[in-house]
Amino acid sequence: MSDAPADDAAAAGAATAAFAERFGAAPEGVWAAPGRVNVIGEHTDYNGGSVLPVALPHTVRAAAARRDDGRLVLVSAQHPGEDADVAVADLTPGTPGGWAGYPAGVVEQVREAAAGGLSLLVDGDVPAGAGLSSSAALECAAALAVRDLLGLDWGPDDLVDVARRAENDFVGAPTGILDQSASVLCTAGHALHLDTRDRSWDQVPLDLEAAGLALLVVDSGTTHSHAESGYGERRRQCEEAARRLGVEYLCDLPGTDALAALDDGTDEGAVLLRRARHVVTEDARVAEVVGLLRAGADPRETGPVLTAGHASLRYDFEVSVPELDAVVEAALAAGAYGARMVGGGFGGSAVALVDAGAVEAVSAAVAERAGAPRSYVVVPAAGARRLR
Repeated sequence: MSDAPADDAAAAGAATAAFAERFGAAPEGVWAAPGRVNVIGEHTDYNGGSVLPVALPHTVRAAAARRDDGRLVLVSAQHPGEDADVAVADLTPGTPGGWAGYPAGVVEQVREAAAGGLSLLVDGDVPAGAGLSSSAALECAAALAVRDLLGLDWGPDDLVDVARRAENDFVGAPTGILDQSASVLCTAGHALHLDTRDRSWDQVPLDLEAAGLALLVVDSGTTHSHAESGYGERRRQCEEAARRLGVEYLCDLPGTDALAALDDGTDEGAVLLRRARHVVTEDARVAEVVGLLRAGADPRETGPVLTAGHASLRYDFEVSVPELDAVVEAALAAGAYGARMVGGGFGGSAVALVDAGAVEAVSAAVAERAGAPRSYVVVPAAGARRLR
């Protein structure tokens, strides 16, 4: 098992010390935002459907202060030697690139308010490239820091929108609002039920500890990137399927009956049918899990729904990879109630619902069969917040 995430006090202290060492003075504050794991609801967020994420206890922290020289200086504890130093006036999509593009994309949206410049140091323990939304955590921590330092009137929805625009428009990754919404809106002990169409949301109790359960997140060791993977292609395919069916979003469809119209005898039509079928059935799986949890059912009953979601992602949406399939199969063989890949796909992590007492045994079985290097026990944690 991997090291536990830093608690808030220790995380704030480490970020403060690192900032002071790099910039010669204490930061004006430290902010944190978590990564997320999605209980169910993959690729529904940009199709007008619902999602059910929980926040990780793992966070990205941003220690920040204002400047008076018009520069944006970005430093990362996880990327030593990859600092970015650019005039705020010169920020443009793609510059700076790499990890620095995510916080820079936030600052670029408030260029005038941030004209004096900012120093920002980031530290964190959300695993990068594991499908756990480290990029959204970075954006949301930066957005909180920028809001507070510049006195901006941003509510939760504004923070989500600013963070998503940084990823969509500055970095160039065509994600929906799932990741940023989870990072900002999640609360401890709950899953966030978010309708991405009208952006209404509520908290669904998910007390796994009381049920003697745990969510085991297993990093497959295969990294992915939304900006470089087939994520954009899948999104375009969904948009084309919706256009052919005469709806704005695939999740506007009441069920799968209408999808047969996509299969026009061409290879493209067959692909569009599979993509749309995943989206429509995945949205139904979200509703099924939410219904079970709200009715007070044993969370173990959600296990088969999670496993069905993986099959759909593997065969209909075709975003799984052999490493993820091996993790899922090994977890199920070792006694998990359900397991599936999470995130955008093409690498990253899988999640398994297991008895709390079986975490070590399932982790060992997965490591032996699938060779997965890291695993984490997830407790539904708090969303973005100021630490000091």
